[in-house]
This record gives sequence, C-alpha cells and structure tokens, in this order.
Amino acid sequence: MKNQEIKFKNKNYNYPIVIGKNALNVLPKKLRLHCSKTKNIALIIDSKIPSKFKKNLKNKLKNYNLLFLSFSANEKNKSIKTVNYYLKILLSKNFNRSDLIIGVGGGITGDVAGFVASIFKRGINFVNIPTTLLAQVDSSIGGKTGVNSSFGKNLIGSFYQPKLVISDTSFVNSLPKKEMVCGYAEILKHSIIKDQKFFNWLEKNTKGILSKKNKSLTYAIKKSCEIKMHFVNKDVNEKNLRMILNFGHTFAHAIEVKNNYSKKITHGEAVLSGMILATRLSIIRKVCSSNILEKISKIYFENDLDYTFKKYSKQKTINELIPYLKNDKKNNDELINFILLKKIGKTALPNKNKISINKLKKLSKAISQY
Repeated sequence: MKNQEIKFKNKNYNYPIVIGKNALNVLPKKLRLHCSKTKNIALIIDSKIPSKFKKNLKNKLKNYNLLFLSFSANEKNKSIKTVNYYLKILLSKNFNRSDLIIGVGGGITGDVAGFVASIFKRGINFVNIPTTLLAQVDSSIGGKTGVNSSFGKNLIGSFYQPKLVISDTSFVNSLPKKEMVCGYAEILKHSIIKDQKFFNWLEKNTKGILSKKNKSLTYAIKKSCEIKMHFVNKDVNEKNLRMILNFGHTFAHAIEVKNNYSKKITHGEAVLSGMILATRLSIIRKVCSSNILEKISKIYFENDLDYTFKKYSKQKTINELIPYLKNDKKNNDELINFILLKKIGKTALPNKNKISINKLKKLSKAISQY
C-alpha cells in the first residue's frame, strides 16, 4: 500500500499526517513547505531508537543545523525537570521561534517534546515522528502535550498542534508483540466507539496488524487517526465529546494505578481489560445488549487477547479496582463518570452515566458474572 496522507483540519489548524512504510522520505519536502524559515532543528529522540533511523534522519536533514538530544523515555523522566533541561540547552543554542523541535519516539517522547515546543518562547515549530503503534494511532493526534507531577500523571501540560506528523510503519517492525498489542487496543477502541465497518474489517484483519503486515497496518493507522480527528475537531480542549475517546479508560487507568504502572501490564493491555468491563457495565445498566459483548469478546479470543481481562473478571479483583476510580480526569464531582457503549460504533454521551462508589460495589458481582 502506498503512503497515505490525511489532513488534520479545523478553523485554527491545518497540517498533514503521512502514514506508511518509508514515510520519512517525505520529511525534507514537507519541512520546506511547512517550516520554510527553519535553520536549526533540535531532535528530542528516544535513546532506544535504532541507530539506522538516526543516521537516516541525519541524512535527510543535512541542510539544517542539527542538535540531537537523547531522551530516556519513562514516566519518571516525563517531568518538569527534564523540560527545564531541554529549555536551557535550546536557549543556550539561541534557537528562535522559526526553528524546529522534532520529537522522535513513543507517546512519552512526543508529550515531552511537544510540551517543550509549546512553552519555548511561547511556541516554536513542532514536528512529531511517532515510532510506536500506540503513538501513531493515539497520542500523536490531537495536540495533547505534558508531563507528570508528584500529584499524578499528565497534570502539567498544554494543547499544542504540530506542523506535521509522520507515522513511518518501518519503526513498528522492531516492536515486540506486547507493544503491538498496546497499540492495537486503541485501534480496536476507535472502531468500537465510532465505526462498525472498521470493526467488521478488524474481525478479519487483526492477525495481519499484530503480525506487522504493512497493508493492514497502514490502513488501520489511517482509520484510527481519522476517527480520533473526528472527536478532536468537535472538542479540541476535551470539555465534552472528546471524552468518548476514553471508552474503557476509566477502568484501565485504575488497573494501571493499582499496578503502580508496572511494565508487567501495558497501557494497551489495561485498555483491553477496561473495554470489556465497561461493556459489561453497559449491559447491566441496560445501555446495550449482551450480543455486543459477545462480538467484542470474539475478537479477543480469536487473537489470544483474552488474557488481558481474565484477571479482572472476578468480583474480588473488580472490587479492588474501585478505590482507584475516584481520580479519573473525567470526574467533576463525587461520582464516577463512565463512557458506556450502546452498540458497535456508538457510545452513550459523556456525563450521562455517573455512578457512585457504593453503587459500583453493589454492581461488582453482576459485572463479574458475564
């Protein structure tokens, strides 16, 4: 499949997202078009990126003054301390607003690089080159940037759109299966909340995505980006409809916090668990029918993904998650704000299914019985 290009477009922003194998080849041409005055480029690059990609970038950007800034991508380094470190370097090198920061890495790298770009001299050009499947289908779209605080994840940040996103599927070939599953979770979520035809396609093509077949990957990334852009364009600053993108994430974030963000369970695996729990809750609340859960579960079983939710299918383990639900960012009062599912391709609206902690405890047995 040829490279695909889609546009993030609303009244304030207009930039391309290029997807496909060797999509990096278009970088020089796109920079001349979208960052025409740039002379200096700082690349904040995940230290785990294979050296062949760094050499490729260096070659493609040979007409610019390049500054390679290595980043050890983990939650601890996603901090104001790290941001200050990069800001001092950029200031000492006399970067200006017409210059450019490129983030090369997964979601953590993109969040940090984007946040640095958003506050450096009140905004410098930013290009995102996501290198994980999860970042390509999720965090690179929508303009969220930020870092963690001692009080929680992503509590310091901004909304800042890039000039360009390049999702080169060549990066994905080096990812382990666990990372592929992590990205696939968001792909599946996008189909469940918005596009039944895409869900039907995933029923037949999930194995192709997880085995890194380029044609399947490129199409799945493109469709996911289009679905995410649909919600972002309707609600750029996440006040209402954009919350639908958090389907499954209320339980997922509780699973992550309970496990102290352990590497034993990835964000995507937690989301896969959370979507099953949210669908069960949707049935109990009479928002959707049980055959919807059967259709979703079938994809899990056929692709050996059922391990993600088996541990969280007992009343005891569900009850253990409940105390961690209180700090979900969708909550604006004492109730837990769930995104529930009506059918494949359609959710209930945000703020329509708020449930108290005590009520959830009473429902935990019913949730475990599906």
